[in-house]
Amino acid sequence: MLVHAADAPIHIEANRMHSTEHTNTVVFTGEVDAKQADVRIRSDEMTVYYTQNDQDKTAENEGETTTSQQVEKLVCIGNVEITRGEWLGTSKKMVYLSDERQVILTGDAKAWQNQNMVSGDKIIHYLDEGRSEVSGDRTSTTVGDTKSDEEKPSRVNMTILQK
Repeated sequence: MLVHAADAPIHIEANRMHSTEHTNTVVFTGEVDAKQADVRIRSDEMTVYYTQNDQDKTAENEGETTTSQQVEKLVCIGNVEITRGEWLGTSKKMVYLSDERQVILTGDAKAWQNQNMVSGDKIIHYLDEGRSEVSGDRTSTTVGDTKSDEEKPSRVNMTILQK
């Protein structure tokens, strides 16, 4: 990814939008489709959290003071799909942390790199490093086991296709 990709504009399309200035949030609903450089995010709902910067440096140089916005995080809910190059991630919920450039997928989280797939309870993808961490830390009840209703940790699953 380009070094300046984090500063690239974010383009968002949706069926509806609701903005609340006192909480510095914008909520998009209905077939949300967002793009920033080579990253694309689709979901049912996306909440954008941002900070207000008092002065825009370019305007300051011209003797004007303007207000600009900086995205802190995105929270997507429902049918989440994020793509970047050959990497695809899906889940029920996604949190994107702007400063850390991390994507956190939870709720039936799955990720594909080409034909290979990994799934777990939580996938953290580091956009600038091109790496992921997958955990299966949720406990689940196993029914019909010899030790009835014993709680066991869920596991990470990976499928690697051989040529």
